[in-house]
Amino acid sequence: MNDDDIKKIAAEVARIMKAGGQAAPRQSLGDSVSIGSAGKVFQRPLVNQPAASEKKPCSGQGDCRLEENTCSSSCQSCNPLNKYTPQQIKASADRVSFCNPNESSSSIAGMIDHTLLKANATQEEIGKLCEEARKYRFASVCVNPGYVALASRLLRGSSVMVCTVIGFPLGSTTPTVKAIEARDAIANGADEIDMVINIGALKSGNDQLVLDDIKAVRDATRGKCLKVILETSYLTKDEKVRACRMSKQAQADFVKTSTGFGSGGATPEDIALMRETVGPEMGVKASGGIKNAEVAAAMIKAGATRLGTSASIAIVSGGEAAKGQY
Repeated sequence: MNDDDIKKIAAEVARIMKAGGQAAPRQSLGDSVSIGSAGKVFQRPLVNQPAASEKKPCSGQGDCRLEENTCSSSCQSCNPLNKYTPQQIKASADRVSFCNPNESSSSIAGMIDHTLLKANATQEEIGKLCEEARKYRFASVCVNPGYVALASRLLRGSSVMVCTVIGFPLGSTTPTVKAIEARDAIANGADEIDMVINIGALKSGNDQLVLDDIKAVRDATRGKCLKVILETSYLTKDEKVRACRMSKQAQADFVKTSTGFGSGGATPEDIALMRETVGPEMGVKASGGIKNAEVAAAMIKAGATRLGTSASIAIVSGGEAAKGQY
């Protein structure tokens, strides 16, 4: 990034902090530019296609969403499928075969966030995670914020989304920090945000702070999927219900059981309680301790619509998680 880019980021951070951490919908920086801390500069949002008059021709060198155009001849944004011959489409079937599952996919794969959140995860491991997600067609990869830009680039052109975690794993940072962290992750390419609530505030009975915390991240993530992590192993039944109700009030898309780093993971009983509390319109994500297909099936039967696990391949292949997976 050059000095001008850094100044723009500083100005955006100052604006958010002045607003008390509740970020307004993203405003343009320059000509609809969104800048992330990883140095990615997008000329348009990842989720919105430009009008025909706004579209810029590609130089054929890589990523058409970057300020310096680097897209290839296989870019679907610049070269829609109707421009391809049948032979060309067949040659790049991994890009167009999502509606035709093969032996590498399963009915449950599309419900799984393929997860790698350990502190010592390497770039090579993230690369492998993304490769596996493409192969098995998982819903997303869930990585720490520092790897969002890398995962976004590796998964470009696939159906797999990039999910990241905010306020992770303790949930004890302020609403302002969580909002900035979420906005930065989105600018770097995140499609989904999993935020940890302020667990201590919830247990202290300070529900207003918990609600404000969720709202700050919701305001910073409009247009993206927001999942709220409760860390259920630390909560009483009443606290779980209150957290679910506040997540729904703040218009989050999912409630989620656990970080995988707490004292316990998901249970069918917690999933059933969360589903009962939020109703049928919200998503419920089971995360933590899901190590085989039998446990995954129990979570889905209890009401889960998404699963977070590092044992994804074991689940879809009918095996058992390796030691250390969560």
